Amino acid sequence: MRLLPILLFLVATLSVNSLSQAEETLSDSVVSKAKPLLKAFSMIGTPYKFGSNNPAKGLDCSGFVKYIYKETADVSLPRSARDMSREGQAVAREELEPGDLVFFNTRKRPNTHVGIYAGNGEFVHASSTRTKQVTVSRMDQKYWATRFNGARRVLPASSPIQ
Repeated sequence: MRLLPILLFLVATLSVNSLSQAEETLSDSVVSKAKPLLKAFSMIGTPYKFGSNNPAKGLDCSGFVKYIYKETADVSLPRSARDMSREGQAVAREELEPGDLVFFNTRKRPNTHVGIYAGNGEFVHASSTRTKQVTVSRMDQKYWATRFNGARRVLPASSPIQ
């Protein structure tokens, strides 16, 4: 199950009864990263609609990401995937964390598709092909692997657990 690693991480982090100030900060960081992902997973099956950022009517990839981050983290992202690719901090593929934005070249130019990295090599996105809905895909699938353009972190990085 895709949510299991996230939920286990949350439970392990949040189940401690007495938290020091540092642990509370870590807890806040974990919760702030989990909210967008949990919301994204809850929207799987939402129809794809080009140019829309209204879940009642359907969503395109950037509309989906913009909606998720505004609703769950009060982060205002630009409307297009290309403009989103300039936000936050660049992240190397091997440094990806759940909640990072991942970008792909799907229209013969960079950063024309965006999704939310879910961990374990998967990302959540509004797909205009095959499923035509919000779905989860693997980044190592040939289609996505050959089109990966980079990633950005728009939420604070997780603190290492001591």
